[in-house]
Amino acid sequence: MTLLDGLEQELRKNCPTLELRKNEPMSKHTTFRIGGPAVLMAIPKGEEVRQVVETAFRCNVSPFFLGNGSNLLVSDLGYDGFVVKLSGLYGQGEVFHNELMVGGAMLLSKAANLALEHGLTGLEWAAGIPGTVGGAVTMNAGAYGGEISQVLHQVHALGFDGRQAVVSNEECDFAYRHSAFSSGEYLILEALFLLDPGDPAAIKAKMNDLAAQRKAKQPLEYPSAGSTFKRPAPLPDGTPVYAAALIDKCGCKGLRVGGAQVSEKHAGFVINTGGATCADVLTLITEVQRRVFEETGIQLEPEIKMLGVENQKV
Repeated sequence: MTLLDGLEQELRKNCPTLELRKNEPMSKHTTFRIGGPAVLMAIPKGEEVRQVVETAFRCNVSPFFLGNGSNLLVSDLGYDGFVVKLSGLYGQGEVFHNELMVGGAMLLSKAANLALEHGLTGLEWAAGIPGTVGGAVTMNAGAYGGEISQVLHQVHALGFDGRQAVVSNEECDFAYRHSAFSSGEYLILEALFLLDPGDPAAIKAKMNDLAAQRKAKQPLEYPSAGSTFKRPAPLPDGTPVYAAALIDKCGCKGLRVGGAQVSEKHAGFVINTGGATCADVLTLITEVQRRVFEETGIQLEPEIKMLGVENQKV
């Protein structure tokens, strides 16, 4: 009996209402629409999540905490581990004056719209981001000058051992696309945002404007994992450097491997034009990195998180 077999037995015994899925296709859980099966996936809808994580800890199994899979590339071979994906109660939110408390499974775009409904400003930039609140906190997501770190007050998190922690903004160790949760050892249960009162019409107008900019500039019509590469460090003289501009300059826009392509609309995105595999994407990423480094001396670092790719053949 494997560790996962033992974990499955314990979960079925101790959490009889828990939704458990075996050999679940990860392509159904990533915005890239790529990825083979996860051996075992749990989808807790409420307080049972703590028991799920505690049971995994006792069985010596470290879970992979999954959000909306919007920044994730999974191996074609799948993932030979245990995936936990929040649902139900943790996809909901409440507003108290200027405080927005939302579950980690809520889509960030939905949280932005909840703020709009209550006349709160500060999350307009987030309305078009496809990730969950938990994933956004984990990577300090941002766009159009806004970042999670600017509006987050505190987080309720669950560690690998099942212990809950309340973490303040200052303790989150936020940096560019980084937080104290980036190691993946914590599951974000809830996040509390402090926002400012605003005019709903002005908030909506700003959200509409940013949505129009996204539609015009980004390949939203294709599956992808968002921006493929992190923003490189500035030049020694302080001049900012942008991955998309480098990729375009090096002639990689439109470059294709199998079903994966560097978007002709925005060179910062690798898209799935249809039937792309993880191997296609990895090969394309490597080729883009090679060309950019050879021509500019700048090493592009993927922003996309990888799961199971250590066994992936390219």
